[in-house]
Amino acid sequence: MWGVDRMDHIDPKSIQPGETPGLPAKKKYYRKNVDLFLLLDKIKLWPAARGILHGIKEIKISGDYAFITTHCGEVIKTRNSRTSRAARWLRNKWIAEPCKRCKVPQWKLDKYSRTYFTQHYGSDLTDRPGQKR
Repeated sequence: MWGVDRMDHIDPKSIQPGETPGLPAKKKYYRKNVDLFLLLDKIKLWPAARGILHGIKEIKISGDYAFITTHCGEVIKTRNSRTSRAARWLRNKWIAEPCKRCKVPQWKLDKYSRTYFTQHYGSDLTDRPGQKR
């Protein structure tokens, strides 16, 4: 038993990015009132008004506004607001289903389901490399 690898039964193709085989999935914590554009840039998901979760392909920030291009080709113009509908829906996870045209991968949905937003604990995303201040 000592020389037997315990990981020999795991298919390497089933391992998702950021996941260590054999260990439980980690929870991610972010601050509740984190900047919306920083949050969108981090999780790459956009909640549409009908409850559909889109995958973000590209974000172009122009002042207080951003143009979000989803994987299904929609272009959304949004304002940077911590109390907006999109920010509240992301924090509270008011999502009906993922977009079928965006084909959001299951590992990303699982990672989002392990994400928590708290008032006094977690990352505020201000120390991200490449961030403009």
